[in-house]
Amino acid sequence: MVWDSSADVVVIGAGAAGAAAALEAAAAGAQVLALDRFAGGGAAALSGGIVYAGGGTSIQRAAGVTDDPAWMLAYLQREVGDAVAPETLRRFVDESPALIDWLIEHGVPFDPALCPYKTSYPNDDWYLYHSGSELSGAFADIPPAQRGHRVKGRGVSGKKFATGLLASMRKAGIQLETCTRATTLLTDDTGAVIGVECVTMNDAPRRVRDQFARMAALAAKPGIYYPPLRKAMEQRMARLEQRYGVTTKVLARRGVIVSAGGFIANREMVLEHGPEFRHGLALGTTGDDGSGIRMAQQAGAATAHMDNISAWRFLLPPSAFAGALLVDAAGTRVIDETRYGAAVGGKLVREHGGLGWLLADDAVARRAFGQIHREGAWFQRAQFEPVRRRAVKAPTIEQAARKAGIDPAGLRATVEAHNAAVANGTPDPVGKPAEFRETCDTGPFWLFDVGIKPSLTNPCPMLTLGGVVVNEETGAVRDRDGADIPGLYAAGRTAVGICSRSYVSGLSLADCVFSGRRAGRAVAGADIVEGIR
Repeated sequence: MVWDSSADVVVIGAGAAGAAAALEAAAAGAQVLALDRFAGGGAAALSGGIVYAGGGTSIQRAAGVTDDPAWMLAYLQREVGDAVAPETLRRFVDESPALIDWLIEHGVPFDPALCPYKTSYPNDDWYLYHSGSELSGAFADIPPAQRGHRVKGRGVSGKKFATGLLASMRKAGIQLETCTRATTLLTDDTGAVIGVECVTMNDAPRRVRDQFARMAALAAKPGIYYPPLRKAMEQRMARLEQRYGVTTKVLARRGVIVSAGGFIANREMVLEHGPEFRHGLALGTTGDDGSGIRMAQQAGAATAHMDNISAWRFLLPPSAFAGALLVDAAGTRVIDETRYGAAVGGKLVREHGGLGWLLADDAVARRAFGQIHREGAWFQRAQFEPVRRRAVKAPTIEQAARKAGIDPAGLRATVEAHNAAVANGTPDPVGKPAEFRETCDTGPFWLFDVGIKPSLTNPCPMLTLGGVVVNEETGAVRDRDGADIPGLYAAGRTAVGICSRSYVSGLSLADCVFSGRRAGRAVAGADIVEGIR
């Protein structure tokens, strides 16, 4: 082949996983070239900036939080199951405190301000909180600890996470080629991956590149919330790429790391692998189109957990809603209302047709209305208001049920059984801890629609958790026979990882950094492609 450029290590995608991989490979002495379809940052820049870490991180210690690696391991073993091998999960836990320190060293800021109430995402006053289901009944026998490390920054702080890592890449002398879309993994006669073919706009006029970057930013946000805008920007970017893009071949002397995200932005792939999740909000950039996974598959990669899509329906804040009852169309309880939003959303989609209502009596509802302004971040307050306005309110349980389209007898039976269990001190049927249980007996009664359906004002964010199978020691991509594909590595949501069975806030970013660093170290130590120096 005729090569247009070369590097020891080529990284496809400069999001959380790609940046971590590039930094670690460069630290090991490798010459690194990172390719990004847009300007870098990936879905991490759009995220809430939560990193799940524990076992005694420097931030936990500064906040006075007591945690133990054994507690974190026990929680994750139950939460994520067998997504990865036991020794991999243990290594993830053991390395967790060092992961936070590594991020701090690379310009990602954290803060030990400890959130005093249960929430799905803290406002700008707080940066350390229970980001999973640690306080829920299913984990009551495991000592809880606040492990949600929110990057310090106003609003959703994923951008601060991404800019810190990108700045660190620049300081490390890592070459980042933006406006460059990888299209094909190039192999030799043995099937080893030796390079990448891509389409780049690096030679386009500066004004065109700036225009492309602005379109990409619009497609990411607000396009993530308004799909027609995203589609329009994608079409315009495609036309610019067709006019100004140049096909090039990049040699990877030691290997290629694919960290190009998942496939939530690819509607066809979502319909193929998880059609029941078709009504969700695509939480990612337009680059999360499965292209990285497909390229790896073309090189022989095996995949797993492709049908696992995480759907988030957050009930908190306000924290008072921990005492409400989540019911389906039959009026029956759905899940412990204190569970993390992905557990709630998954239950609604998979077992209840996406239908759900949160029942609160007047005492709980009024307390919630007062809390949302104190506890909610700006976007949580914005999403709560239309839900409140559309809520059903009636003097009796039966009247409220009829207005909402819920079976009145079923809802009445559920409420009576719940109130009796609270009064008698008997266990909650769906496992909610006693400290969050409240009787539902003070009218009027409120029913808030929290179903999963397309909605501009209260969308259900979703992301894909499956990907290519990797060697969990190195991040090398495995073929369908279980053998490593020479020269090919994967990290982040392109690959199967810690959160590929179950997701809680911060677990994806933490896994991206963990798996990215793993792949970066491994590929930097790989043999140089034979005959090329």
